[in-house]
Order: sequence, then structure tokens, then C-alpha cells
Amino acid sequence: MMAAVRWREVHDALEREIGEGVYPQGARLPVEDTLAERFGVHRHTVRRAVAALAQRGILTVQQGRGTFVRRGAVDYRVGRKTRFTEIVTGQQRSPTRRLLRAVEMPADAATAAALGLGAGAACFMLETLDEVDGVPIGLCSHHFPVARVPGLIDAYIETGSITGALERHGLGDYERRRTSVTARMPTAEEAALLRQPRDQPVLLIESLNVDPAGAPLEYGVARSVAERVKMVFET
Repeated sequence: MMAAVRWREVHDALEREIGEGVYPQGARLPVEDTLAERFGVHRHTVRRAVAALAQRGILTVQQGRGTFVRRGAVDYRVGRKTRFTEIVTGQQRSPTRRLLRAVEMPADAATAAALGLGAGAACFMLETLDEVDGVPIGLCSHHFPVARVPGLIDAYIETGSITGALERHGLGDYERRRTSVTARMPTAEEAALLRQPRDQPVLLIESLNVDPAGAPLEYGVARSVAERVKMVFET
């Protein structure tokens, strides 16, 4: 019981100091030995407190570099051209998009309606985990009509970018036509991938991108961590 009390005391003290600006956004925390000596606890107690703060998205642990205070929510600017990498790097932050799954599958009803396809038409689906400064912000499913972009999966793997893959088909100049945002509770799998509690909502962001001629090209469904993303709609 005492160990549980002690790690919680360290957790609460660090959270309070972060909130008060003792450790500002982007600051590196003292190493475990220093914190352990300060609080009069074992290193594993400090490690447990830090892990809990990282799980909540307050801290980020970077292997070989240390533990840092996570920066505030990303301003996710939605405009005519919405590009994840440009949005994040424009805020002097580090984006990562990890490919979790890439498959060809029949379009479900929502995908078919958004892309103007017949029921069950062949689509590519890329599922990605978007991270900023090493912290997950969104789990995204990107759907494309196979007939429009054959070989898209291979192109994405080669370029590491949706824009780069679409440029292979002369479609890199795509634009955002529609974005809708609602909220719901995450599934267990979503919460685990996003490293967030199951009792906190995610933003459900549906989007439609079109080619320069206005024809539907990509239907996206993102589940984003509400406290890590601030949606900004530009007109």
C-alpha cells in the first residue's frame, strides 16, 4: 500500500509542477536518479509515476534522450489543402505517420456513398497511426477507389506519403471538399493504440478529398485524441 501511495505522490507533484510551469512545454525532466533522491523513493517508483504521466499524454519518453513535457494540443488546420506533415512541421513539431495496415477490400456503405461508388466496389484502405513528437494523436483509415489509383499501396510504401503516392497518378494536387466532426468513446483497441484512457472521448473526423476536377478521391475516417488535437477550420 505504501509503494502505491508514494508513486502517486510523485505523479501528483510532477503534474502540479508541470501545470505551474516549473517544467514548461518541451522541457526535459531531471533523470530518474535525481528525482528519486529528491522524493526519497526508489527509481522504480519514479519510473511508475512517469509511465502514468506518459500514458495520459502529459510526458513523452524518448529513448536515449530523456523524458520531456509534451507540448500542447496540435492546431489541426483544415482548409482547401489539408496535409498532415505540413500542418505539424509548420508548428515546429515532429510528425510521424506509421502504416498499420494496407489492404484491398470491398467498399462498405459509407465509403461507397462518399466516393460515389457502387456497393462493394474495390477500394484500397490504408490504416495509419499519426504521431506528433512521438505521441499518438490519431488513428486514421484512408479509403481510395482501386480503379482510380491502381498500385497505390506499393506507391505509398515506396514514398511513405499519401501525397507522394497520389502524385504517381498525377493527383497530388487534391483538395479537401468536406470535413465533419463528432465524438464518441474509443474501443479498447483504439484506446491502446492512441495511449489514452477508455473513459475519455475521441474526435471522429470524417473527410472527403477530391481531385482537381472535383471527383471524389479519398474518404477518411480519423479517431483523434480530443485533448491532443484542436480543430481549426479555415475559410
